[in-house]
Amino acid sequence: MAKIFIDGEAGTTGLQIQGRLQDRDDIDLLHLGEGRRKDTVARAEMLNEADISILCLPEDASREAVALIENDKARVIDASIAYRIDPDWAYGFPEYQANQRDLIASATRVSNPGCYACSSISIIHPLVTRNLLPSDFPITINAISGYSGGGKSLIAAFEDQTSPDHTDAEFYLYGLGLAHKHTPEIQNRSGLDHAPVFVPSVGRFAQGMLISVPLQLWSLEGNVKPGDIHAALADHYAGQRYVQVAPLADTSDMASLDPEDLNDTNMMKLFVFANDAAGQAVVCAQLDNLGKGASGQAVQNLNLMLGLDETTGLQ
Repeated sequence: MAKIFIDGEAGTTGLQIQGRLQDRDDIDLLHLGEGRRKDTVARAEMLNEADISILCLPEDASREAVALIENDKARVIDASIAYRIDPDWAYGFPEYQANQRDLIASATRVSNPGCYACSSISIIHPLVTRNLLPSDFPITINAISGYSGGGKSLIAAFEDQTSPDHTDAEFYLYGLGLAHKHTPEIQNRSGLDHAPVFVPSVGRFAQGMLISVPLQLWSLEGNVKPGDIHAALADHYAGQRYVQVAPLADTSDMASLDPEDLNDTNMMKLFVFANDAAGQAVVCAQLDNLGKGASGQAVQNLNLMLGLDETTGLQ
């Protein structure tokens, strides 16, 4: 059995990954006792012993963990932002492009995408590669996530009235300096010339998220129609298990979209809402920020790296 070590297993993402792996009998899940989790020597031993380590750490700590690895056969999945635009790391979004699964399966280093980034890229990248959107198109992304996306501190702020950061807000915007940490990843992996305007927000629900990319189709060359946008996305994700595009007939009858509908799954659904008369469309991604947006995707990548069916433990 492959030996798997989660460095940072006590954090939100680490706990979610552990929950998806703990009952599997095809892997050996390595653990450090609570008193040794921050022991550099103990962590180094685990990182070099494991066949694959999953890093659920802040950016600087992830870089330090990778530096501890001396075993050239030890492989890594990193869930931080440290390596997401590093060309030497495989990008861990299996549905990104046709050969992405092969790149992940053969890689020694895989960077797990961010939840906001993965969902934004899932919309923008296919449209840019098919020349429906020019690479210099002024993209705007509006997004809302459950508060679990902010980790233990934000969870406490919403759930613990004794927390010094406690909030009674039902909803708020943040990242108002327009320099969110996911923006470089979105720009790089979408093939954009310029950083998008990214407006994230958080709501009073634990998990789930919606990402919306509004498009003024009338401004595009080539008389682009909503059907063209939908066809490009549907073709890109044809046959995919975990990324699906809703039929246009379904979206035309929808009055609302719930960010929590895909909670506790590894699914992401894309929707194209349109007003033909106005020449406008809004493309939305719906997913669980703890599933396809983090831990579920990490397990999907792990399965690929182990040569297993990528759905193992995710059904």
